[in-house]
Amino acid sequence: MMSMEALVASGVGLVTASGVYLLLRGRTFPVVLGLSLLGYAVNVFIFVMGRLWSAAPPILHEGATRAADPLPQALVLTAIVIGFATTGFIVELALRSAHDNGSDHVDGREPGLPGAGRAAHGATEER
Repeated sequence: MMSMEALVASGVGLVTASGVYLLLRGRTFPVVLGLSLLGYAVNVFIFVMGRLWSAAPPILHEGATRAADPLPQALVLTAIVIGFATTGFIVELALRSAHDNGSDHVDGREPGLPGAGRAAHGATEER
């Protein structure tokens, strides 16, 4: 039977591997999803660093022998907020890049076409 630590470690590893796989794709949407998955994996990793306690009170009181560590919880809560803001910013950058280049490929060039995005299709610059 698998222990809780091994189960969480394998879950974090699987989410990290999925995030890296998506991060290496050629389109911007999978890259954004990969960055989000990596953020989730890091959040779970930080949270687990506070140890996995079951039925432990969040605050130490009289008669309690152990308590959950609040520092990893506070760090993860902060990281969730920062990750949400960063994801919004990255989505905006991806949309702007797709609009400017006429392609959602990460380097602005469609594979198999000689030029980059709109320039390959004969579009003019709109500035």
